[in-house]
Amino acid sequence: MTATGKSRIARCNVEVDQSGKIERTQVDTVLAFSDGQGRAIRIPAAVKQRALHFLRRKPQHSRNKKAMYIRLFTAGLYLLLKEHLNLLDNIIIDIEYTGGEADINGVLLPLIWRSNPQYASTRIVFRQIGKRSPAHILAWTVHRGRRPADHVVTEEEFLALL
Repeated sequence: MTATGKSRIARCNVEVDQSGKIERTQVDTVLAFSDGQGRAIRIPAAVKQRALHFLRRKPQHSRNKKAMYIRLFTAGLYLLLKEHLNLLDNIIIDIEYTGGEADINGVLLPLIWRSNPQYASTRIVFRQIGKRSPAHILAWTVHRGRRPADHVVTEEEFLALL
């Protein structure tokens, strides 16, 4: 955000990537989007651990690890994108969970539609983006501590989405 409250991200197509897999609960996860401009959020390991504990207490998630990790990943995606949805023409998400694309959309779209009911599901695409992607480079750079995250996710905001 700029001093005037306007987003510094121009209308664009963005790629999204993560560094530090969400299921690796001993390390922080960084989610980033970029098309030359970008944003990155850090999800601390402790926040992920508490979120998994929270989900394990829910009967519908207690036995399905993949569903829990997809839920965490999707909550992180939403936190990364939510302030910029009106500016992002298309969102290209790196395939992190092969075969889980429909599950991710099934969680992500209702979150988006809470604040943006007209958001078209066709604007979200899944494909391999590769290590040369600006999103991958940004996520990796933040994960390695060479650049600060734009936002560090709190336990409260993460759990509110689960």
